Amino acid sequence: MRGMADSSAGLHEDPAVLSADLVDRHRAIVSIMEELEAVDWYDQRAAACGDAELAAILGHNRDEEKEHAVMTLEWLRRRDPVLDRQLRTYLFTEAAVLEVEEGATSDGDAPATSSNRAAGPATGSLGIGGLKSADSEGVGV
Repeated sequence: MRGMADSSAGLHEDPAVLSADLVDRHRAIVSIMEELEAVDWYDQRAAACGDAELAAILGHNRDEEKEHAVMTLEWLRRRDPVLDRQLRTYLFTEAAVLEVEEGATSDGDAPATSSNRAAGPATGSLGIGGLKSADSEGVGV
């Protein structure tokens, strides 16, 4: 069975005309796809497993893949202002997703408000890390 990430693992354009930053973002995107594919595989294996201890180990492995995906997503978010804006609009909200989308498009891509955002950091941060720490390490956005 062919993996989901197989079709996007390679670059689609000549690497000679792509910036190093774009190639790194591609690497991150493919890595996220692979991590989420692994989450799906572990979910299926744990559900099909007849041994409770093995199912628990597979569930643990699945959750590690989720951590890897989120760490890489945060790296990507810090380098893509449009992705950052979209994540801040939709993540950690409590309203129906399409309601959030309707509010964002009617307000000109306004970020989610306190009425549709779950309780979280008052700064509007995703609670994963800030751009300031990336800048202080010499990593630009």
